[in-house]
Amino acid sequence: MSYGSTTHTAGAACRPAIRPGWSPATIGLMVLGFVVFWPLGLAMLAYILWGDRLPGLARQARAQWDANPVRRGFETGMTRNTGNAAFDDYRNRELDRLEEERARLDRMRAEFDDFLHELRRARDQEEFDRFMANRGRGPARGET
Repeated sequence: MSYGSTTHTAGAACRPAIRPGWSPATIGLMVLGFVVFWPLGLAMLAYILWGDRLPGLARQARAQWDANPVRRGFETGMTRNTGNAAFDDYRNRELDRLEEERARLDRMRAEFDDFLHELRRARDQEEFDRFMANRGRGPARGET
């Protein structure tokens, strides 16, 4: 297998084109990174030192994120029934009211954008008309 390509097989994971570790390719890329833009060199150095740990870190971060009870409560808090019918009805009415208010504000914003567009167009037309009127009044060619 060549290091310059990635291999995809049915049961195997995707292998990186450049593996972490001290090899001529990684050292060359690190030096090139420092020459071009020093943070690239630091990133390559970090990849050389800790790149073999990246898949495990990603799995750990995902597991920690999925296990976070605050995130789960935030995602389901607005749609979950509380068991109190009166409160659920109130919450649904308020959410509908807020959605209507948002739609009304979006319409107002669109109307204001149209107004500004027409205002700019009128100003541009006025400036163009003034240019055309003044264009003929300038000194004729050859006169100073």
